[in-house]
Amino acid sequence: MNIDHEFPQQPELCYLNHAAVAPWPQRTLEAVTRFAQENVLMGATHYPRWLETERRLRKRLAKLINANGPNDIALAKNTSEALSIVAYGIQWSTGDEVIISNEEFPSNRIVWESLNTKGVKTRIVDIKQTNPEQAILDAITPKTKLVSISSVQYASGRRIDLTLLGNALNRRNILFCIDAIQSLGAIPFDCQACCADIVVADGHKWMLGPEGIALLYVRPSLRRTLQLNQFGWHMVKNRGDYDRQDWEVADDATCFECGSPNMLGIHALEASLSLLEALGMDQVFDQLQKNISKLIAQLKDLPGVYLISPEHPERRAGIVTFGVQGFDATHLQRQLMENHVICAARGGGVRLSPHFYTNETTITRAVEQLRKIISPAKN
Repeated sequence: MNIDHEFPQQPELCYLNHAAVAPWPQRTLEAVTRFAQENVLMGATHYPRWLETERRLRKRLAKLINANGPNDIALAKNTSEALSIVAYGIQWSTGDEVIISNEEFPSNRIVWESLNTKGVKTRIVDIKQTNPEQAILDAITPKTKLVSISSVQYASGRRIDLTLLGNALNRRNILFCIDAIQSLGAIPFDCQACCADIVVADGHKWMLGPEGIALLYVRPSLRRTLQLNQFGWHMVKNRGDYDRQDWEVADDATCFECGSPNMLGIHALEASLSLLEALGMDQVFDQLQKNISKLIAQLKDLPGVYLISPEHPERRAGIVTFGVQGFDATHLQRQLMENHVICAARGGGVRLSPHFYTNETTITRAVEQLRKIISPAKN
């Protein structure tokens, strides 16, 4: 497979921002172009073929998280919508508690805090320590009903041991919700091994897909207990029988999809996932970790640079966030962007996030641009 062909980025561009919005592979451009041309020339003449693409996407997503099958995969618009479907589907009692961490992206905080109108308390645990899993477990009380945690924290890049945490929660009969947006497509994931009850993730980061389409997985036994708050033609058993007056909710995960699917996003994400699947997530992860090791080593060679992200291989995924003594992170990020190093200011530092295909030249060039900014007198 010609990886350079799949990612023909501009030569001067150092794209290190996959934790935000990733570039598409070439095959995704081609898939979307074909889909657009078909719409222009033939409309929905071949809609059944589009549905085949949708089915392939569900199969790829099921394989990516090791779900039992495509019937357990729902397609949402984004992580926030997926979390909201779950949060407002659970039957809560006054006094119930939800535990999250103090490093969560707002998507995995605001939705739980909004439940205070139902008498649900959100407890925030400090995980900036050696054993974040134990910190979460130590915070559990008899009122804890659900723990919602990001598999990888968006700013620090801290990676959680999902298997350890999930199995401990399962033994205590506490629901486990995982925001996997910063790990799916970057590291291998197994929803069964980590006893996940809920998994959510947008497609536009490490999965190399577009914005506007996301994964929602709910364990089948839990799925059947959730209250639905969105209704329409798409979430019923006899979808397509438009003259039928009675209806029942679909048995599979499409029960969470009330209306027309995002066919453009479906075609794009299916193409992107075909690349990751062809390579294999073990190979993707291995190459990404090599890139992260190179990046960390080069950053540590610069004067005044300190890491905010964990260095230990078991605690990292694809994010390296750093600071520089005497430099404002936001200003530093802007200067890097002006020099074609695409990155983000997060967590009090500058966040760099290469992917598996990022070559060593790109990493070295980005670090050299940083060196010129922080050590101008030496250049």
